[in-house]
Amino acid sequence: MGPASVLWIMLSAALVLFMIPGLAFFYGGMDHGRNVLNMLMMNFFCVLIVPILWFAFAYSLSTGDGSFIGNFKHVFLSGIDLKDGGATIATVAFLAMFAAITPALISGSVAGRMKFSAWAVFVPIWLIVVYVPIFKWVFGGWLADRGSLDFAGGTAIHVNAGAAALAAALLLGKRRGWPERTHPPHSMPLVMIGTGILWFGWFGFNAGSALAINGQAAQAFMNTFLAAAAGGLVWVLVEWIRDGHATNLGAASGIVAGLVAITPAAGFVSGVAPIIIGAIAGAVCCYAVRIKFKFGFDDALDVVGVHFVGGFVGSLTIGLFANPKFFDGEFMAGLFYGGGFKLLFEQFFANVVAVAWSFPLTLVILLGIKAVIGIRTDPQAEIDGMDIVQHAEEAYHSVMQ
Repeated sequence: MGPASVLWIMLSAALVLFMIPGLAFFYGGMDHGRNVLNMLMMNFFCVLIVPILWFAFAYSLSTGDGSFIGNFKHVFLSGIDLKDGGATIATVAFLAMFAAITPALISGSVAGRMKFSAWAVFVPIWLIVVYVPIFKWVFGGWLADRGSLDFAGGTAIHVNAGAAALAAALLLGKRRGWPERTHPPHSMPLVMIGTGILWFGWFGFNAGSALAINGQAAQAFMNTFLAAAAGGLVWVLVEWIRDGHATNLGAASGIVAGLVAITPAAGFVSGVAPIIIGAIAGAVCCYAVRIKFKFGFDDALDVVGVHFVGGFVGSLTIGLFANPKFFDGEFMAGLFYGGGFKLLFEQFFANVVAVAWSFPLTLVILLGIKAVIGIRTDPQAEIDGMDIVQHAEEAYHSVMQ
């Protein structure tokens, strides 16, 4: 790997890091004004604790030899030097950003009611027990050996986090007054700023996953751009036709849905496929966010409807549009490129495995934390706001006249 590719990996790592404050703004703007700092802190805490654990032993467990789990060969990056020009060190940093943003995604489902102390305990445990094994299986373990594909984390990150988010929302229960009293975003400007940062950072998330400056990275870059645009456009059109108006929140949500869906497919599809994938995700997720009202689970900021559903949809479309000839790759072709149903089945199977691991283990982790320190704030704290109760801070100070 040449110096230019090492530089690209480092820049991509920085772009993914920038996505975390973007996600914090996106979620914080969607939440109530009295909870915005709590949402920011939940996201920023992930980038405080996760990279240290990744450096210490999680990287070694995620990438070491073995089909199910790695080993401790590279604990504290032992055995890794600069003889490869820094390529391995840069890749470790890049993957650390992926590990950090994954639990941050879950925070949106528990907004406004989870104790920060419980969150601080949950994140490192979940990282080791849930994220590390799934990452290993998808990017170098038994699921990858079967032939399933995940370019930048549709299964390992979005479906995984979405399943965990559903478990967390079910266990914590509904916010006070929900769904009779809805909680509209307190700051759409924050939501739109967060969306822009996420879109910008996602180029590093997806194109950086090629781990080199090459044609696959360039195509992943273009696919990311097109899918996000298509997702936002179709979501806006659907709600315009259905509800009679186009909203900023719909545009933002559709952009993120398109980004989520193209993530697993970015380095495997070409041509018109990213537009189709983004459009499908925009339409499907626009309706999926309403599922919580039908089934009565309070996924506060639509993690399940956007990340779980979008990630699942994007992963399945690989089974249709994967084009190994275009990328000169050795992966299986999708149905529309002569590969039959084999890859489609493997994509479905890999995501079912991820859900079957993430959902119940997340419940077990949270039940354990609940038994020891509790996981939900008291009713008065939810009324007063998470910012002042959990952090002794306020985002917006009232001025007495």
